[in-house]
Amino acid sequence: MAKLVMVFNDTQEILHLFHEILSEEGYEVSLHSYNTFNLDLVKKVKPDLVISDHPPIATLEKQGWQLIQVLRMSRETEHVPVVICTTDIKKAQESEGYLAEKGMLILPKPFNIDELLKAIEELIGKADEPGVGGFNPKVN
Repeated sequence: MAKLVMVFNDTQEILHLFHEILSEEGYEVSLHSYNTFNLDLVKKVKPDLVISDHPPIATLEKQGWQLIQVLRMSRETEHVPVVICTTDIKKAQESEGYLAEKGMLILPKPFNIDELLKAIEELIGKADEPGVGGFNPKVN
């Protein structure tokens, strides 16, 4: 069974690109806007990984961090690994070690397809490999 990646971004074009790239690699993909974020939806979908866009616009970046906070505060989603896409390289570098300990990986923007796939594989492995990533979201 293919691994499921849940992507949050407010730009439809970017969501479609994520879908195209990840689907071609064999991942199942669930696309969402921050406006539709609902913890119950994440619990229902049970993603293997969440990709969250953190744009430099303060209000939208705040939404991204709030999404992660809500995921981490729920027992059902606290171990789901997260890839954070951001242009704020300084903030990302300052917190990279801490975030990695929490199952979160920073992917500085702009990034290319290989960097995206490497980040995903580091956390959960390839689409059809069972639990080989460095962070196992199913273990409490």
